[in-house]
Amino acid sequence: MESNLLPLSKEGISYLLYSLVLFVLFIILDFAFLAFFAFVSTLFIAYSFRNPERELCVFETASFLSPVDGIVESIEELENHKFAYRIEIQSSYRDVSVLRIPANVTVDKVLKINGTRVTKNSKLFSNLNENAEISFITQEKNEFKLIHRLEKSFAPLFIDLYAKKTLIQTARYGLMLNGSTSIYLPQNFRVNTSIGSELKASESLMGYFS
Repeated sequence: MESNLLPLSKEGISYLLYSLVLFVLFIILDFAFLAFFAFVSTLFIAYSFRNPERELCVFETASFLSPVDGIVESIEELENHKFAYRIEIQSSYRDVSVLRIPANVTVDKVLKINGTRVTKNSKLFSNLNENAEISFITQEKNEFKLIHRLEKSFAPLFIDLYAKKTLIQTARYGLMLNGSTSIYLPQNFRVNTSIGSELKASESLMGYFS
């Protein structure tokens, strides 16, 4: 995943091919409305799975970049918890769906759970929606955790990680089409973002480990 330099994420290629086949078939059968619908679907899929190159900004070694495109919904200080902060980011179909590593890390744990894809307003969202919980340890031995949770998505959550894997900052590691991301950070983290901020994966600085 991290070495994919194609303009389209590899996870979206099969969706795009199916849509193109349907478009050609409907054209041959002279089903004008269905052909138009398939054409629009093809454009939507290509847009949803786009895989743009990002400018690699130069920050300090202990910097932490956004792992996703989206908007910061909340920043919460946690008490009686392993972590001190939880930052919630909401991503939509308008955002690039590619997930990127926020710091130079080693993967500690990966837990992916299949489930429903109901709206965030549902009481079932937190407990039953498809999600992935990933723990990382930075080069400076700082631990943090990401939880990606799908919301009304036509594609599953793709995570290309395993325990003990070492990755550099900005590397691609998966794909989430429409969902939310919870970031759990330690006490020595200095938050450098605010509620309502619009973030871009691998470009937006969220803070530093001190």
